[in-house]
Amino acid sequence: MSEHAGHAAVSYTERVAFVAELASHLHAYGTTAQRLEGAIVAVAKRLGLECEPWVNPTGMILAFSDPRRPAGETDTTRVIRLEGGDTNLYKLCEADRIAEDVLAGRLQVAEGRQALRALQRLAGRRGRAMQVFGFALASAAVAGLLRLPWLDIATAGAIGLVIGLLDVAAQSRPRLHEAFEAICGLVAGAMAIAVSVWVGPLNLNTVIIASLIVLLPGMALTNAMNELTSRHLVSGTARFAGALTTILKLTIGTAIALGIAAQLGIEPAVRAARPQPDWVVWLALAVGAYAFAVLFRAHRRDYPLVMGAAASGYLISRYGGEWLGAQAGLFLAALLMTAAGNVYARWRKRPGALIRLPGLIMLVPGSVALRGVITLVQAQDFGAGQEAALAALNTLMALLAGLLFGNLLVSARRNL
Repeated sequence: MSEHAGHAAVSYTERVAFVAELASHLHAYGTTAQRLEGAIVAVAKRLGLECEPWVNPTGMILAFSDPRRPAGETDTTRVIRLEGGDTNLYKLCEADRIAEDVLAGRLQVAEGRQALRALQRLAGRRGRAMQVFGFALASAAVAGLLRLPWLDIATAGAIGLVIGLLDVAAQSRPRLHEAFEAICGLVAGAMAIAVSVWVGPLNLNTVIIASLIVLLPGMALTNAMNELTSRHLVSGTARFAGALTTILKLTIGTAIALGIAAQLGIEPAVRAARPQPDWVVWLALAVGAYAFAVLFRAHRRDYPLVMGAAASGYLISRYGGEWLGAQAGLFLAALLMTAAGNVYARWRKRPGALIRLPGLIMLVPGSVALRGVITLVQAQDFGAGQEAALAALNTLMALLAGLLFGNLLVSARRNL
C-alpha cells in the first residue's frame, strides 16, 4: 500500500486537524513564517491534502482542500489566533519527530494529534528555576565576554536573576506581561545605578545592556529581515515592528530609572574599564553557551550540540573578524552555522534549528540597537546614536547575507 493510500483511509477532518495542530505548535516554538509555511505544505501534501498557509507572528490562516474530490467540495479554512512564538528546541524536536512518525505510519493521525497536545503541558518548578538561572548566567556571561570588571559581571548577573524572576511572574499575570520589558528596563537601570552609587563605579550602560541581553530582540530583527527578503512582507513587517517596540519599551524603562535618579540628585559613578584577561573570556563563552542551551529549552542530551554551536558561531565571528574584518566575520559565521544546521538536519533527520539558532544568538544586533537608542535618549541628539544605529544595520545585513547564502549552499530539510 502506498503512503498516500494509507493516509487516505484517515478521515479528511482528522488530517486537517492534525496539520492545524502541528502548525500551531511549530509557530509556538519560534519557527519563522517561510520555514513554517514550507513545513506545513510539505506535511499536508504527504497526508494527501492541499494546504495554502498564510502566517504572521500572531496567527495564521490555513486553507485546506482534498485534491481527490471535486473543486470546492472540501474547501476548509482554519483561522488560528496565537501569541508570539518563543524558542523551545525540545518541543520543536518532539513536534518534528511526531510528524515524522505519523507520515511514516508509526503513529496514527489521531495518536499524533494527541501526542502534540501532550506537549502543551507547562514547565514544572524545576524548569522555571532553570530558566531563572539561565537569565542570570547569560547576563553574567555577556558581561564577561565584554571583559568588564568583576563588580560589573556580578551586577549584571544579579540583575539578570531578578529579571528571570519577573519573567516567571509575568507568565501568569497578563497586566504585568504587557509592561514587562519596560519594568525590566526600569529594574535594570535602578539596580545598576544603586550599585554604582553605593558599592563602586560601573560601565553603566554596558552593564544595563548585558543584564537585559535575554530580552533583546536581536533574533527577532534578524528573522524579520529574513522574512522580508523571502517576500513574506506582512509577517516580516509585523515582526520588525514588534522588535522595535521591545527595544523602545526597554529604553523607556531605563530612561525612567535614569530620570528618577537625576531628579533625586543621585549621580551614578561611571567608569570605562575592560581589564579581564583572556581566560575570563573563555570561561564566559562556556557559561554563555550553557545559559543559552537552558534558555532555548534544549533537551539535556542536546546540550553539547547546542553549546558547541553557540561557541562555534562566536569563535568564527571573532577570528573571522580579525582576519577579514568585523562584518565579514559575522557573514562567515552566519553562513557556516546556517549551512551546518541544514547538513545536520539532512544527516540526522532532526531540526537544523538545534545548530542554526544557538549558532547565531551571540551575533544578533539587539544589544547594538539598544545601546544606540539609550545613547540617543540620554543625549537628546540624533547624531549621538547614529554610529550605534549604523553598526546595528551593518550587523543585520551581514547576518542576513549569511543566512541567505547558507541556505543556498545547503538546502533545508523540510524547512525546520
